Amino acid sequence: MIARIWSGESPLWRLLLPPSWLYGLVSGAIRLSYKLGFKRAWRAPVPVVVVGNLTAGGNGKTPVVIWLVEKLQQRGVRVGVVSRGYGGKAAAYPLLLTPETTTAEAGDEPVLIYQRTGAPVAVAPERAAAVKAILAAHNVQIIITDDGLQHYRLARDIEIVVIDGVRRFGNGWWLPAGPMRERASRLKTVDAA
Repeated sequence: MIARIWSGESPLWRLLLPPSWLYGLVSGAIRLSYKLGFKRAWRAPVPVVVVGNLTAGGNGKTPVVIWLVEKLQQRGVRVGVVSRGYGGKAAAYPLLLTPETTTAEAGDEPVLIYQRTGAPVAVAPERAAAVKAILAAHNVQIIITDDGLQHYRLARDIEIVVIDGVRRFGNGWWLPAGPMRERASRLKTVDAA
């Protein structure tokens, strides 16, 4: 049902326009508050690369993160990865992953990244806390965030947006009437898509 609404196949999306306008207004105000300096983002002492998306749902960010980590590792770069850890519930945050960390604690994507790359991975709702945990425990040269394009509390040096090649931007509306977290025009401000 959601897929039909977000693709514009169902007329029900029109009923969801008022909360979508509110979502767009609030998310735009948050981004603007950081852009204008009313709120300050925490800047890590190493470069931060955000791999994110403009739409809700899986868009293939994690495979891109794994690929990027592996390419940097092949060049001898020490990489750390941070994630929100959707689907996991740790006893305490930030959680630095170990070989014993379960998907129930950290979420499936952080565990997959850790197992595939061996890179230090930290999970926390507040991504700056995850970055600080990695930096305290590991001598990394760069941080990659799996998701977090709309998490403006963490300053970033590079933004990469992953777009679903089939669904693209659906009907183009903000949540909940459509799949958009931000407007497609945001692509003009990112480094790669």
